[in-house]
Amino acid sequence: MTARILRIGDDIIAVHAIVTEDGVTLIDAGLSGDLRMLREALAVEGLSLDDIRGIVLTHGDADHIGVAERLRADHGIPVHIHEADAALATGRTPARGVKADAWKLGPSLGFLWAGIRRGALRTRHIADVRLISDSDVLDLPGNPEIIAIPGHTPGSVAIRIPAVDALFLGDAITTRHVLTGVGGARLAPFSNDAEQTRQSLERLRDLPERRIFPGHGPEFRGSADDLLAALG
Repeated sequence: MTARILRIGDDIIAVHAIVTEDGVTLIDAGLSGDLRMLREALAVEGLSLDDIRGIVLTHGDADHIGVAERLRADHGIPVHIHEADAALATGRTPARGVKADAWKLGPSLGFLWAGIRRGALRTRHIADVRLISDSDVLDLPGNPEIIAIPGHTPGSVAIRIPAVDALFLGDAITTRHVLTGVGGARLAPFSNDAEQTRQSLERLRDLPERRIFPGHGPEFRGSADDLLAALG
């Protein structure tokens, strides 16, 4: 199976699509105003929203569930999320109120403006989700494998897709801190339990994939072992 990664958005808030001959799997769903951006990115590849076979969420925060409900309601695209984050994504529990670990005025304002411009103030929760669990391999393009890595949220997951040599880690890590602008691999801000995240990431040790994608920041080139060494 031929597969490739399509990066949508930017280093502030990224969405990724796994494009195969069997269709597209969307990894995370950005913010609620990102539908036009998604449609245009797919059109460049000769694709449309109707080619998306499923959405897999790394966790249930607002900047990751963005257009998921629009795609589910208007196009019948199923949305998959770990059972421990289902209440967050559907709005049955309130948005988290975790304090930032650090910030600088310029980068923080840039992050806030990007969020407002892309719909952060009009979050649309998901009316119906499909629950996934640790070790599931989903019947979607790329055959995403689910690895539970709780810490940032209770239901945070890594999504492993060997077909594109990639791991998608959501907000377990960042490679450019959205509130300080500092580059380099580190644990992401706004985490429920940073120490639990660090322990959870040990589950990725020895995996062979060498392309690692956070939800915020550029791609990390190297294995999970390289990433763990960089985190220190």
